[in-house]
Parts: sequence; structure tokens; C-alpha cells
Amino acid sequence: MSYVPPHLRNSNTDTAATAATTVTTLDTNHFHSYSNLSSETNNSSNNYLNSARRSTVNYTSPRTVSAPDIVFPNWKPSERVLRLTPEQIDEVRLRLNLDVIVAPDSPPAPAPIESFTDMCLHSSIMKDISFHGYTTPTPIQAQAMPVALSGRDLLGCAETGSGKTAAFSIPMIQHCLAQPPVRRGDGPLALVLAPTRELAQQIEKEVKAFSKSLDSFRTAIVVGGTNIGDQRSELRLGVDVVVATPGRFIDHLQQGNTSLSRISFIVLDEADRMLDMGFEPQMREVMQNLPQKHQTLLFSATMPVEIEMLAQEYLTNPVQVKVGKVSCPTANVLQSLEKVPENEKIDRLLGMLVEEAARAERFGHPFPLTIVFVERKTRCDEVAEALIAQGLKAVVLHGGRSQSERELSLHDFRHSTTNILVATDVASRGLDVSGVAHVVNLDLPKTMEDYVHRIGRTGRAGSSGRATSFYTDRDMYLVAQIKKAIVDVESGNTVSYATGKVARRMEKEAAAAHKEARIALSKVSLLGTAPLNVEDKYKHMIFPAMARKEGAADDAWDD
Repeated sequence: MSYVPPHLRNSNTDTAATAATTVTTLDTNHFHSYSNLSSETNNSSNNYLNSARRSTVNYTSPRTVSAPDIVFPNWKPSERVLRLTPEQIDEVRLRLNLDVIVAPDSPPAPAPIESFTDMCLHSSIMKDISFHGYTTPTPIQAQAMPVALSGRDLLGCAETGSGKTAAFSIPMIQHCLAQPPVRRGDGPLALVLAPTRELAQQIEKEVKAFSKSLDSFRTAIVVGGTNIGDQRSELRLGVDVVVATPGRFIDHLQQGNTSLSRISFIVLDEADRMLDMGFEPQMREVMQNLPQKHQTLLFSATMPVEIEMLAQEYLTNPVQVKVGKVSCPTANVLQSLEKVPENEKIDRLLGMLVEEAARAERFGHPFPLTIVFVERKTRCDEVAEALIAQGLKAVVLHGGRSQSERELSLHDFRHSTTNILVATDVASRGLDVSGVAHVVNLDLPKTMEDYVHRIGRTGRAGSSGRATSFYTDRDMYLVAQIKKAIVDVESGNTVSYATGKVARRMEKEAAAAHKEARIALSKVSLLGTAPLNVEDKYKHMIFPAMARKEGAADDAWDD
């Protein structure tokens, strides 16, 4: 069953009245009020409220109306951590490059903890942490885990590869262990929403890793592209944690296969990406129907205005944790730009990678793991076929492939059975493959934000990497931004830029204006000194163009 937003559902009077009557039999204290809807939604609040209530009926089974009380354990770190002075806490945050913000009327954030032992975790979790070789928390883990363990809402922002999955998975498992056991037909106790199947699979794998020693702890992954019947059976048996993509999770709620009644811990991972992909209605549907008493953790690689609004609406006095520079090209990635005509891009790619393969063979090294990003699904297949024809091992990853094909491609790439992954932007966020040495943008993305996420597949967790980007005249606006960012990173300056839907719309408008300006400048160049009427908004560009003819240095607009 595909998802239908509440405001688009059938809202005839008879059905609404029946639904409203049914809802009154439920414990209405288990649900958020709808008074926090956006102003756009409030314009049709009556229809929305009735339809949303109708959906709520399907989200609570008779068994879970009498759900056990939610438990928020009174967690405390070790005595050593409790004895830290404010000055010492500030020193640790400075050393870890942490920026922690709380509202003026909120209690101070818990101190960062640089040892898993000092976090006083369940013995089984500690056993699994040790088993999987985790020794020292990463900066995001050091600060986010104490916040989550203390029961506070969290808004986390950290660059890719920072260890944020463990930062929410471990506290989530600890929280679930404090709840009354899950019964058949119950659950889940915790929910993680993620934008893509691949990211959801990675998260579930990590949750299982840290709950390996807990025999009765059950997780379920709920994503599209796989058998919904198998998922239905697993959910109805009762699970502790569900990791899901929003659309498929709503499908199961509508079919009555699972419930929201016992969820007391929810994570929105890569929330900015979920908004980009149009999952806002599903996210709101879940958030508005959760039990009133719950804890929310929202993680985002960027902090656009849309994420800030979402946090204001659904997080209660959150602790905001940022690690390092957010939304900037990493200094660990060597970036290069090459201007290549469109019809020569694939040949240039083949030449570069064949030469790299020969070099690796000459020195007895394995071919470096490489991701090639392209714009379209059909081009993905075309490029992969060309690489294979040259004797290189390549697989593809894009939305047109079945789930089993996508999983097989990732498996082969992760285990170095193949060395080259040709992908669309489905692989630009959340894809965690260690050892990626080279990212190639055969086609540049449309925005700087997407560029940063793409090259963030390499240079992860302190390692170095490189990114090669081919561009044409149509990409000059983005190329100017990339060049400026590279200079700023090399100079040690902070690189920042707007992110989110609003910012991308403005960026597209600016790129269109830039294209028109280039056309205007080219006309000036062709006509020489002949009089030409130029619109006022382009006049500021005429003089730099004249200056370049006299030998001045190129500016950001130049090729």
C-alpha cells in the first residue's frame, strides 16, 4: 500500500465522524496535539485533523492500548566524570572540537566522556563494544552519548564518517533494556528513520553489533524493495528496534503490522536528506502520533533552515552538538578540477583509471577503491559497461536496480571483489565504505551541498583521499564555488554555505543569472567597442571583463 498524506485522504463527513468516535476509545494522552502544524497546514486544519486521527486508529492495536509505562532510567556517569569542573569540561570540548549549545532556560549539557567505561553502560553492551574493537569514543560519541543517555533531546551535526551511528545506537539499546519486555504483537520500543535502504541496512548492522550479547533483543529492518510479507511476520512477533525508511514504515502502520504506542526513543538520521527526498509528510505523520513521553534524536550532516524548523517543532529543549566544521569540503581530500568536453568524459575516465590500474599492478598494490558519480541511471550502466570492456572490475548502484542487485553491488565493493562503484547520488550520503581512496565526479552535481556529500565518501575518519571532477561550461557557477572553497580550506579559513531546499532554489536562481551574465559578457567581447545596452544587474561584470583583457588576474567567473 503506497503512502497517502493525511490531507489528501478521503475526508467525507461520515468517515470523519466515525473515526473521531473511534479515537475517543483510545488513551489520547499517548499522542501529541496537532497545534504545532505549520501555517500552511493550519489553513486546512479541520480536514487534516480528522484524517490524521483516522490514521491514528490504525497505528494502535488493542493489545498496545494498555502499553506498559515508559521508563526513563536515572543514568549517571562515573564519579570521575561527575567531579569534572566547568573549566575542565570546556577544555575537553575545545580539544575535541565540539560546539555545544543549549537554550538559556535549559539545564547545562552533560559533560563529554572520553571513555566508554566512564559511561556506565550495561555490561552486555560493554562486552560488544570491546568485541568490535571500539576503544575510545569519537568526538560526536563523546558528547552525544551522554546527552542521549541522560534522556535529553539531541540535535546532532557532524561530518560524514564521524561515528554518529554508534552515538545513537548504544544509548538506544541501553534505553530499550530499561523498558518492560516486548511481547508478541508489541513494539517497537525504538525507531530509527533513515532516507535510503543502504543507510538503513548499515544502521541495523551496527545496532545488531552492539546488541550481539543480548539473546532476547530483536531488531527489524523495514525498507522498500524487499518482501513486505517477511517484514510483516517479523514485526508482528514483536521487536525492540525498527530501522526503517519512512514510506515503507507508514505502509506497515496502515496495515496494522506494527504500532507506535510503545516507542519512547526515536532517531531521525540524515534528516536533511529525508526532507530533500520528500519524506516530510511521512516524518510528520510518525512524529505527531508518538506517545507523549518520548525522546527524540535528530542527526543531520547539514543545518538548513528546514532542519532548524523541524527541530523547533518536535524536539524539547534539545542539546545541539556540532563537531568541527559542518558542511564544508574536508581538508583530508585532495580536490582537482578538469575541464573536459561532454563527449570526451568517458574516454578521459577510462584513460585515467586504466593508467591507475597499470600503476597499481606495477608497484604490486591493489587498485584503489573508487566511486564514480554520474547524473543519470542510464549513464551509470553505460559507464560501467565501458569500464568492464577495458578489463576493469566495476559494479553499478542506482535507484533502477532491485534491492538484491544493490546489496550485491555494495557487498562486492565493500569486500574489494570489485574496485569501482559507478553510482548516482543514491550513494552520496550515508554510504559507509572504509578505504575509498578516490571519488570521480564524471558529472558534477547541481549544488555545492551535493558536491560536499559526494567527496565525503573518501577522506573519512582522518584518512586521506582525493576527488577528481570533470566539468563543462554549464558547470561554471559550481566550479567557481568549489575553487573558492579549496582556497579557503588551504588557507585554514572556515568554509560555510547555505544548505537545504530554500538555499538550493536560490543557488539555482543565481546560477541562471550567472549564465545570462556570461552570455551578456560574450556579446560585449564579440562586438568590441560597439555600443551595447546591458541590463543594470550585469553592468558590474563588464569592467572586470575589460580588466582581464589588459592582463589582470582571472576572477572567480573566469573559466
